[in-house]
Amino acid sequence: MDTLLEILQDLHPEVDFETCDTLIDDKIIDSFDIVSIISEINEEFDVVIPAEEIIPENFNSAEALYDLIQRLGDE
Repeated sequence: MDTLLEILQDLHPEVDFETCDTLIDDKIIDSFDIVSIISEINEEFDVVIPAEEIIPENFNSAEALYDLIQRLGDE
């Protein structure tokens, strides 16, 4: 989780990603951020996020994103 938080903090240092659960809903991250996040996740976690998993529910919080990474890593 620490690595994911570092990736997110690099994009938006002003956001408390540990508590925020409305990243998409409140437009804190946009589509360009999502592309960057997916690329970093692929490099850091060796996980490919398929297109059908790129939905707001998976990107609204760091916790949801981490759950996605763990789920995909287990497959």
